[in-house]
Amino acid sequence: MARQAVILAAGMGTRLGRPFPKPLTELGEGHSIMHQQIVKLQEAYPEVRIMIVVGFKRDLIMEAFPDVAYAYNEIYDQTNTSKSLLKALRLSGDSGVLWLNGDVVFDPRILDRVKPLIDAERSFVCVNTAAVGAEEIKYTVSGSGHIVELSKTVAQPLGEAIGINFVGRADKQVLIDALDSVDDQDYFERGIEVGVAESGLQFEPVDISDLYAVEVDFEEDLTRARRLDEHP
Repeated sequence: MARQAVILAAGMGTRLGRPFPKPLTELGEGHSIMHQQIVKLQEAYPEVRIMIVVGFKRDLIMEAFPDVAYAYNEIYDQTNTSKSLLKALRLSGDSGVLWLNGDVVFDPRILDRVKPLIDAERSFVCVNTAAVGAEEIKYTVSGSGHIVELSKTVAQPLGEAIGINFVGRADKQVLIDALDSVDDQDYFERGIEVGVAESGLQFEPVDISDLYAVEVDFEEDLTRARRLDEHP
């Protein structure tokens, strides 16, 4: 089964303050955040099927990347990533789905590290245990080592999620149902929490602390992402 990847890019990205979708922000030498994501996905998984969830100024993204599939979150200004991911998963095929936040700049070796889990259809969340930012999505695990809490308000976190995740084929419908049940303004991580608590979903944390991954929310993030993308 061909691999499937989703890039969540419907939001307005107001914190970075650009007049265009944040994933189109240039990193250097004419390539954008989204360009590096697509290239890295295609290099790691040559037969990958990529779907981008668009909303804010969608035409700009669609014109820049005409050779991928799209889902449109028509109420992008009223919903959060839970509903964008929901749309994409409902349109996906039979296999599991790798998904990325549209603003993450990452070391391509992360994709090599998670290949065995994708091949085995094992759901996971990539995490960084070396840093825990106050505004980042944080996590805890159960006694079996699987994700339990996954939010910005975790009291005693083990680390932070970086915005690269995978749901296996067997878990996908449970996650779809959980995403459908959460509030419009919830992040997709809330859907994972609900699926874990109510249906026994198991997501493994994959530690990528030795590699780089930057979610670009502010100018200082962009400066760091540009530096790492050019000189990893």
